[in-house]
Amino acid sequence: MPAALIFDLDGTLIDSCRICVDILSDMLAERGSGHCIDMAIARPAMSHGGERMVRALLGPACGEPAQELADFRARYAARTTPVSSLYPGVMAGLTRLADRGHRLAICSNKPQNLCENALADTGLAPLFTVVVGTRPGLRAKPAPDLLTETLRLLRAEAAECIFIGDSELDDAVARAAAMPFHFLTHGYADPAYRPDPGFAHDHFAGFAATLLAQAPGKQRKAGHG
Repeated sequence: MPAALIFDLDGTLIDSCRICVDILSDMLAERGSGHCIDMAIARPAMSHGGERMVRALLGPACGEPAQELADFRARYAARTTPVSSLYPGVMAGLTRLADRGHRLAICSNKPQNLCENALADTGLAPLFTVVVGTRPGLRAKPAPDLLTETLRLLRAEAAECIFIGDSELDDAVARAAAMPFHFLTHGYADPAYRPDPGFAHDHFAGFAATLLAQAPGKQRKAGHG
C-alpha cells in the first residue's frame, strides 16, 4: 500500500471553473465591461496560475493583475463551494480509499484558506490528514515547494506515494520528484497534453476501483510508461 495518496484539488476533486467564472463575471459587470468569458477558454486557464488566469479571463477589462487577483480571492473566500461541484464519484471513492487505510493529502496551487474552505464546504475535510495550498514562502506548482511540504507533513518519501492530478503541471511536479502519477481527464489540462494512457482515468470511480484492486508493488514508477 502506498504511504499516501496525494491529490490536486481543483479539476481533480472539485470542478471550480463555474465558481471562478461567476466571480470574474461579477467583476466585469460591476465595471460596466461588455467582455464575456468563454468557458472553452476558461477551463484550461484554471491551471495556469492566478495572475495568468485573471489576465486571460478578464481580457481587455483586466487592470493590474496582482490587484485583480487579490480582489478575486477575497470574493472567493466569501463564497460557499457547493457539494454539487464535486466530480461524480469523488465522495464515495475517497471514502472507500480512506476506509481501506489509505492516507489522503491535498497538494494544490489554490491558496491555503481557499483549500480549507472548499474541503469543509463539500464535506471532504475529514478524509484528509494533510492539506497544503499556496502560502507565502511556497512557490506554486510546477515548482517542487508544495509537494515537498506535503511529503514533509506526511513524513513520507516521494517514491512511496502516488500523485493524482488533472493537468500537465501535476504530471511535471510528480515526475520531477520521481513519484508515480495518475491523471484524471475531467479537469483543466492543456488540450495538447498527452498523458500516459495506462494511468489516465475518465471517471473518479474508475480510478478508485483500479487502485483498490491493485496488488502491492504494482504502481507505475515515474518516467516509465
